[in-house]
Amino acid sequence: MTDCRVEVCFASPDAQQLVSCEVKSAASVREVVLNSSLPEAFPDYDFAMMPCGIFGQRVPDDHPVKNGDRIEIYRPLVVDPKARRRARAAR
Repeated sequence: MTDCRVEVCFASPDAQQLVSCEVKSAASVREVVLNSSLPEAFPDYDFAMMPCGIFGQRVPDDHPVKNGDRIEIYRPLVVDPKARRRARAAR
């Protein structure tokens, strides 16, 4: 198995972080996320349960990574987009 370089990104309401990782090409998306530095950087979030995607496309936890992938970790929305638009339009 060869190594591949991937990026893992996460954005909280207050901060964003993008980390590069060198991993085995057979590694799954969830393995890469949990072995990145993001769980330590954002201890308030449960990275074992948060959905992930690659370049904006949702993927299952066991999806194998490829060289150059950007893994994105998705968190729940803080405000419902419809409610926010209504509040903005009411002003």
